[in-house]
Amino acid sequence: MPLLENIAKVKKNIAAAARSAGRDPDEVTLVAATKVQSSDTIRAAIAAGITVCGENRVQELTAHLADYAYDGARVHFIGHLQTNKVKYVVGRVDLIESVDSPRLLEAIDRQAAKLGIVQDILLEVNIAGEESKGGCPASELPTLARLARSAGHVRLRGLMCIPPVAAAPGDNCMFFRKTRQLFVDIRMEMGDNDSDIDCLSMGMSGDYEDAVREGATLVRVGTALFGPRPPVHTGTV
Repeated sequence: MPLLENIAKVKKNIAAAARSAGRDPDEVTLVAATKVQSSDTIRAAIAAGITVCGENRVQELTAHLADYAYDGARVHFIGHLQTNKVKYVVGRVDLIESVDSPRLLEAIDRQAAKLGIVQDILLEVNIAGEESKGGCPASELPTLARLARSAGHVRLRGLMCIPPVAAAPGDNCMFFRKTRQLFVDIRMEMGDNDSDIDCLSMGMSGDYEDAVREGATLVRVGTALFGPRPPVHTGTV
């Protein structure tokens, strides 16, 4: 099966990239970006060894949860999250990777408080300062991290970034290095709970090997696993 072969290939590449940087391959988790994939495809990926699925859209997340498509794997929300859709995500995923503003952070904290839980989150940083992308500006990241630390119902686990599309291997290494340094700085500032801050989500299909060499602990890979994405289904939640 192409899916089985693709998963094996990506895992092999991750392991090789980790070893080339003197890292243990077990430090890196492959997150299968399941955007626009069917429930059957998600089940097949989990059966083939995927342990974490990353969903971009709230509508698809809720549909796949209702279909029990993620059974046997953890779920991360990796896309842009609107505050009015927080209630569909908090408590239903293991990790929200894309928290990029005080307003969203506070909405997640309020919803988690209602549920009586602590929601794990990553802070998304707009590492290249691209106007077309979400993410917290790097200069505002320390303030957002302090807000996360003071919130009673969220747990800051680390950082996530989406750099520009790489035209060639190595193009995004400087952005990964900058994000890695921000990660180190945040851990140092949060000395009282730095043991919780252990996730650095960087790299996608075109640059995940570079991301691993630069310190990523999570890589979000879609096309390299599933091939070109099928058409997007419309609808809202």
